[in-house]
Order: sequence, then C-alpha cells, then structure tokens
Amino acid sequence: MADRTRGVLFPERLPRLDRVAPGDAVGAVSWFWVPQWDLPAGVVSRQPILAYPAANLVVQDGEARLWGATTRVGERVLQGRGWAVGALLRPAALTDAPSALVDDSRRLDEPGLVRAVGAAMPDVPAACAVMAAWVADRVGPVEGERELANDMVDLLSSDPAVVRVEDAARRLRVSVRTVQRLAHRTVGLPPAAIIRRRRLQEAAARIREDPTVPLALVAADAGYADQAHLARDFRTVLGLTPSTYRRTRTPPARG
Repeated sequence: MADRTRGVLFPERLPRLDRVAPGDAVGAVSWFWVPQWDLPAGVVSRQPILAYPAANLVVQDGEARLWGATTRVGERVLQGRGWAVGALLRPAALTDAPSALVDDSRRLDEPGLVRAVGAAMPDVPAACAVMAAWVADRVGPVEGERELANDMVDLLSSDPAVVRVEDAARRLRVSVRTVQRLAHRTVGLPPAAIIRRRRLQEAAARIREDPTVPLALVAADAGYADQAHLARDFRTVLGLTPSTYRRTRTPPARG
C-alpha cells in the first residue's frame, strides 16, 4: 500500500486514519481507508485531498455511496464525532459507466452492507473484512481485460518512469488506443490525467517534506519539462501554485 498521506495536502490536520490491506477483495480494492474523529463542539476540520484517480465505495452516516474519480482537489469537512469506512476501488470493480461518476457520486441501496459495517465499527479490521467480502462477492474473479485494466492503473499511478501514454502501452505490450479505451471504460479518466495526478501527488509530497527544495528540482524529479509546467498543473488542479502551497501550509511538528 502507498504512503498513507500521499494525496493529503495537509497531513498534520488528519484525524486518526487507518489503511487496511484489501483482504479477500485484492483484485477489486487497492486498500481500505478508515478515518475516525472526535472534535470539540464548534471545531471544524477541513481536509483538502488530492485523491487517487479511482472510485471509492464509502459507508458513512447510515448510507453507502459510490464516489467516482475526481478531476480536482476535493475537501472533506469533519465535525463532531464520526467515522467512515472507504474502499479505494481498482478498475476491475467498476463495470457500469465510470465516466458518468467523475466528480460525482450516487447512493447505493445496500442497507445490509451499511448495517454490517456499522455493527463492526469501531473494530476497523472487522469492518474492512465485511466490506471486502461484499465487494469480492459482487466483482467475482478478476481476469482478462479487467486484470489488464488493474495492471494499467497500477503502472500509471506508481511508476515515475511512465510519463507518457506511449510508455505505458509499451510496458503493457498493447496499443496506445487500448490503454486509452481501458482508462475510459474502467476509470472514467484519460490515461494522461492518471499520470498527471501521480506527478502532482509526488510534487506536493516533496514540497511538504522538504520546504527548502528548489521548485525547479521538484518539477524535474516529477517528470515535468520545467517549473512553469508544474506551476500550471498545480494551479489547474489544486487551485494554487506550488509556491503558494509552500507558504500556506503548516509544517508538521518535528520530534
């Protein structure tokens, strides 16, 4: 599983957050994520998230909801006391027009799942096992094109050597058109957008972890042609420039 804070723009604001391995749903789920919070009255915690380019199944507040991939920074607003149990879905889990869910969500009529997850909490492993069994039962065996789709997104989302769609096609031994078609059918985003999300997450993490690193070096290490290109992507997706992000975030405490 990836670093628990990758994609979290202000990890020092995080409540308790557990990431749990996919268990029985290994072909359909990358990992489960379970935040829990108990904030004083009147306190609101805002969590800007540069999410992974994937759909999420979430049980929270007495309902199950399927969230599509996003094209911009999202924000989770936490207050009072609560929890959520989420599954970061792999492409093989989605078969029903994921492009229609991009930057959107829909409620699922699954009261049994909601009850079972709610009954298991706050036992995080037990709640995740309930959701894993539910997902695995509905997705079934992952093979053929669905397995290829998983391999494609794993590659686009994790390999810094993949900076163009052509790189992924060559590594997967398929055509560029096949990569584009698979991304549209199973994620809802073009492969270039998946690559860009990885590069932005990596750049944000580098700026966050090393406040003195030159932004030109961040851009080069993330695969950008120059610092201006990084700044354009930052502004388009995050709504601020790398230098503004560096100035406005609160550095984590050093111990």
